[in-house]
Amino acid sequence: MEALVETAIQFVRDNRDWAGPIAFFFAFAETLALASILIPSTAILIGVGAVVATGALDFTPIWIGGAIGAILGSTISYLLGWRFGPTIMGWWPMNRYPHLVTKASEVFAKYGIITVLIGHFFGPLRAVVFLMAGIARMKLPLFLVVNIIGCIAWAFFVPKSGELGGNAAWWIWEQLTGR
Repeated sequence: MEALVETAIQFVRDNRDWAGPIAFFFAFAETLALASILIPSTAILIGVGAVVATGALDFTPIWIGGAIGAILGSTISYLLGWRFGPTIMGWWPMNRYPHLVTKASEVFAKYGIITVLIGHFFGPLRAVVFLMAGIARMKLPLFLVVNIIGCIAWAFFVPKSGELGGNAAWWIWEQLTGR
């Protein structure tokens, strides 16, 4: 997985014009229930954010691409949950992670709609929370409002944390080397 993360970050660095579409792809994969377990999208988006700190990339296309990808992926997950109901939890790869399904069910039952917002920021929940919203038959307009807010915030904070980390690392390097 580490090689995939490094390769993806290097590809974005080398292909600046593709930063937005690449952020779209990884945000989509991160919020699509059946793919989010398999692809290390958050690590890639944090790494891309660190590249922003070097000045090699602009933040805005990454944010916009990430937000749109997250909206699409999480909405498709919701619709899959709505369409197939609880039986989808028996499908691969979901059936390999029953503890995630149980935890997401518990959190969703306890916190309801807020779980959709929180789910964007907690990896284990992100894998199933949007499916759970669909399975629970959450009203689509309510889901969309909360989900879009969560997607925009998540797509901002994930790469921005990488950018801030990159800036902090550069500042430390300058302090240590005097450059």
